[in-house]
Amino acid sequence: MHLTPSPAAPAAPPLAWTTVPSPLGPLRLIAQGEALVALGMDPPAEPPPGAEERLAHPVLAAAAAQLQEYFAGTRRAFELPLAPQGTEFQRRVWAALQEIPYGETITYGALSRALGDPLATRAVGLANGRNPIGLIIPCHRVIGQRGALTGYAGGVARKRWLLDHESRVAGRAPVLPWG
Repeated sequence: MHLTPSPAAPAAPPLAWTTVPSPLGPLRLIAQGEALVALGMDPPAEPPPGAEERLAHPVLAAAAAQLQEYFAGTRRAFELPLAPQGTEFQRRVWAALQEIPYGETITYGALSRALGDPLATRAVGLANGRNPIGLIIPCHRVIGQRGALTGYAGGVARKRWLLDHESRVAGRAPVLPWG
């Protein structure tokens, strides 16, 4: 039997990164090709292996500018090309997160029902926690069943800050009872 080699898959575009300041602390932005693939809080000192630091990258520059506007209270929705890497289910959850209106929240149970599987609350929570582009894909807008602040990859204090910021900018009372 003679096997012919399969054509080599095209090489993935290199990663580009930058770190930007924010009221939440430094944020690490990572782009690949023409899309943002990650936003990390408390970034490690070392960049991703093989990545180049490039604020001038068009996606990173746009993300940095839009984050600055968000924190200034002049932007409520991000308009960036996103390419989060995950399973099909995770990508469905992350797409649903982007439908949660600014300054509003939804429970994990309500989100699982909106996705058509009311028994998937735990799976929705796990997918939410693995969101690689937090804040821009607004996983902070998902709360516990009785309005409790539950885990957030950036820490519960940051989740509280983000929800309070959005409520204030939207001219609403805080979404949750801050304690």
